[in-house]
Amino acid sequence: MAEAESIIGTPEVGDDAQPESAAPKGRRRIVALLVVALLAYLLDFGSKMLVVAKLEHEPPIRIIGDLLKFEAIRNPGAAFGFGEAFTIIFTCIAATVIIVIVRLARKLYSLPWAIALGLLLGGALGNLTDRIFRSPGVFRGAVVDFIAPAHFAVFNLADSAIVCGGILIVLLSFRGLDPDGTVHKD
Repeated sequence: MAEAESIIGTPEVGDDAQPESAAPKGRRRIVALLVVALLAYLLDFGSKMLVVAKLEHEPPIRIIGDLLKFEAIRNPGAAFGFGEAFTIIFTCIAATVIIVIVRLARKLYSLPWAIALGLLLGGALGNLTDRIFRSPGVFRGAVVDFIAPAHFAVFNLADSAIVCGGILIVLLSFRGLDPDGTVHKD
């Protein structure tokens, strides 16, 4: 029977042995994380470049009447404009999040976690780029926000990626799925 299984490609795995495919599968998850992060970052970066070039110092563009408009805003603080005096702290937090995600990626065997962490990484990199390279200076730069729904904070695509990644992480945690691919029930 073992000979038949090896002929059709089913590996023989003991109770404590890991399949040989675990390493390539983990690498594929890291690649997925990096692809999602790169897409999120490039979409954010491109949209901000377009907003700065075409929309800054111009009247807002109404997308859906008064419900949604595009309006260029420079935000030195966090969500809802809070913490304008703590820009350098937000920069450090974003850098720390990036480091934690990169370190966690080595133990990543779950595609949903790869997508969630990729969204967080891309969003954090997008806003960190603004904090480093935009005025008024290095580590004090204001983030470019432009999506302005009625009665809500103005945000950008990096913020959206971070929120979507965070929601996905909460859902995965509730389902008991860990980044290493194991499922636990509490």
